[in-house]
Amino acid sequence: MRGQLHNVEVRVPASLSDALALLAREPGVWTPLAGGTDLMVVHNAGHLKATRFLDLSRFEELRGIREEAGALTFGALSTFTDLRDSVAVHRHFPNLVKSARATGALAIQNRGTLGGNIANASPAADTPPSLLAYGAEVELLSVRGSRRVAYDRFHLGYKVMDLAPDELVAAIHVPLPTGRGFHYFRKVGTRQAQAISKVCLAAWARIEGGVVADLRIGLGSVAPAPIRARHAEAALLGQALAALPIEAAREALLADISPIDDIRATARYRSVVTRNVLGHMLRELANL
Repeated sequence: MRGQLHNVEVRVPASLSDALALLAREPGVWTPLAGGTDLMVVHNAGHLKATRFLDLSRFEELRGIREEAGALTFGALSTFTDLRDSVAVHRHFPNLVKSARATGALAIQNRGTLGGNIANASPAADTPPSLLAYGAEVELLSVRGSRRVAYDRFHLGYKVMDLAPDELVAAIHVPLPTGRGFHYFRKVGTRQAQAISKVCLAAWARIEGGVVADLRIGLGSVAPAPIRARHAEAALLGQALAALPIEAAREALLADISPIDDIRATARYRSVVTRNVLGHMLRELANL
């Protein structure tokens, strides 16, 4: 089944300020549109409910990757190809490079955006687990000004976000890691490429004196939204690499996830595989 386009309106504002003004005048009426890669999937399936779209793709203010104030700032319109091609992202955030490479085919990577991946709010999106692991913040913009939200507090439920109807995702700020770091990313899907994840796990750890001094684990496809594995993290913080409580962390992970049965995998499969991937990550960490 394919959707119909006769009742769809796409408006191209002359400026970012015009776009924000329109969202303020008619909050909830207009759906922001960036790369449109997820939108076209929904349209082709005949499930597109929104009919009025605001095209943001021309706004240079929402583009670019730059280093500032101890962080990398990603404009919301930064594409997955931009992430893959950035020397700074390779140097500081290899998980984001791996996430970008895992997202669709090259055509999708050329057009899909980091801001769109966040605002689309799919629990199976590839970049959110890495953003969670790196402690990202989301910058939201409206005529009322800008505000920042810690990314691990941005998703409130399935397709529910701390995002007002008159706000846009403008940028993503990711603090530069310090100290001896460990990076890990693993996506499990039906194929190596062009597959929606069944399980996705990203982690970053800071090691001091052979001990896990800081740790963040981001998960996708195992809850209604991308989540932090806080129970598993708590089981590992302060532990020596030489004696990591791997089994205890694997069991603690069960309190973090709430997988479901769907067309891609069963809840039991996701539960087993997520714990197995965590175990693999921890064995790599222990061998640092």
